[in-house]
Amino acid sequence: MLLTILGPTACGKTALAVAVADRIDAEIISADSRQVFRGMDIGTGKDIDEYKLPHRTIAAHLIDIRNAGEEYNLYQFQNDFIQAYNAIVGRGHRAILCGGTGMYIESVVRGYQLPDAPVDEAYRKQLQQCSDEELTARLASLVKLHNHTDTETRERLVRALEIQEFKQKNPDAFTRLPEMEHFVVGVSFPRDVVVERIGIRLRQRLEDGMVEEVERLLRLGVPKERLLKYGLEYKHIARYLTEDYSYEQMYQNLYTDIRRFSKRQMTWFRRMERNGVDIHWIDGMLDLNSKTDIVTEMFLKAENE
Repeated sequence: MLLTILGPTACGKTALAVAVADRIDAEIISADSRQVFRGMDIGTGKDIDEYKLPHRTIAAHLIDIRNAGEEYNLYQFQNDFIQAYNAIVGRGHRAILCGGTGMYIESVVRGYQLPDAPVDEAYRKQLQQCSDEELTARLASLVKLHNHTDTETRERLVRALEIQEFKQKNPDAFTRLPEMEHFVVGVSFPRDVVVERIGIRLRQRLEDGMVEEVERLLRLGVPKERLLKYGLEYKHIARYLTEDYSYEQMYQNLYTDIRRFSKRQMTWFRRMERNGVDIHWIDGMLDLNSKTDIVTEMFLKAENE
């Protein structure tokens, strides 16, 4: 049985996953779309030291597996997840999927089968003549539009169409997730507490050198355009470093965007529930030991049923 621990940003998912992993002899698989990149440590909240307990280090996977600036998509995540999960189970350990990227988590928990759709430049050239409305209608004729992120930008829209067209022509080119049962836990805080925790963490990360981290990435040749696409911390700090964009503007806009992002995360998780995913929510205000006890007991009970 795969244990998944999810929740919005700044809710303490990593610390809880590490504590539970120590109790149930598990290894952790990260479900974070940006922690895969090397050199993006502070801004993504890798919190590597949290995996280092006094008596041992909890193994973590899908962290630092790509160079900053590279592309990484859902198909690649699923394949990397499959390899990590099979290796963990092969060692006789349990696996915990932990993160806040709803699309990654849902693709595993709901067993999405994804095609390895290559970029088709000729096909993309054909789509240049079409409006966004025409492309959206075309996509809707191929698949139910349950994921609004597919239509957020023209780039995403074109990619979604490219994938669906590829699926029509290559029905056997899919990822194959291992057979597994799921137990999903969510960490929940009152909204005002989440906002407070976001502010505290943002200030701490800036003190820890988050601006310098982005400056280093730019110096190493990671394109500004790529950092803008990584969003949140990397977007606003890159703008601060390269545009007429004050530190105060950067801080306030980043603080606002992170709060909005945490809301979108919760919206995604609630939608997962509406689509049949049973999420066992626990009170984030409890101390870590109490949360660890609750999650461990619930998971082991579910595993033995």
